[in-house]
Amino acid sequence: MTIAQATAEADPVELVLAELRRRGGRVTTARRLVLRTLFERSGHCTARELAEDVGKRVRAHGLDVHMSTIYRFLDELEELGVVSHSHLGHGRAVYDLSPVGHSHLVCELCGAVTETPNELFAAFASSVKARYGFSIDPHHFAMAGRCRNCVV
Repeated sequence: MTIAQATAEADPVELVLAELRRRGGRVTTARRLVLRTLFERSGHCTARELAEDVGKRVRAHGLDVHMSTIYRFLDELEELGVVSHSHLGHGRAVYDLSPVGHSHLVCELCGAVTETPNELFAAFASSVKARYGFSIDPHHFAMAGRCRNCVV
């Protein structure tokens, strides 16, 4: 059973922490709070935005969480397949819970972000693989262009 399948049946935070423990990872109060915050947020967030939300919680527990801790934990969560990160234009990387991967379209004029299903870039990825032998990750970077409101 995958983490995505199990989230419908139990507390997803506890499932992720159990998997982290199984793989020899540490489970601390701060990590638990970071993970709980991630699951309670909706949509994408930067590590800094996550840190601000977590900061409110950890101070209530008399803790302090450094940015380096959050980045390291996000890397671990990405290895577990819990989050994925993307680069939406020229800004910082954003993180998102990733039971189902998706790609992004970003308007270079207004900054609007549109999530797209995997199938949208599947044919392009297959073409690149067939022609160049190169496997692309369409989730990592956003496709820049102009949204329907900004098309001139």
